[in-house]
Amino acid sequence: MTNTKARLDEIVSKNDIVLFMKGTALFPQCGFSSRAVAILDHLGVAFETVDVLQDPEIRQGIKDYSDWPTVPQLYVKGEFVGGSDIMMEMFEAGELQQLMADKQVAKAE
Repeated sequence: MTNTKARLDEIVSKNDIVLFMKGTALFPQCGFSSRAVAILDHLGVAFETVDVLQDPEIRQGIKDYSDWPTVPQLYVKGEFVGGSDIMMEMFEAGELQQLMADKQVAKAE
């Protein structure tokens, strides 16, 4: 787990926004991942995705890393935000937009 944790630390710390998901931004492999990508696209922010289906170590490791049992998982500036349900609630309340502004994340080009 230490090696996996180090990999996760690096991924989370080097990207403003990271979405650990099933599939890719272009081809999400589940409805929750698809919804998470749609929210981030709507916000117009630049984000990285990590396909947990391609790496079993990361797939299990991210759940231990965040102490959150499901994927997708959103990280903003190194901070765990939540899964797609939390993202949706925050988006509808305007909180996700505010978080992105407060953290000064890069806009998508």
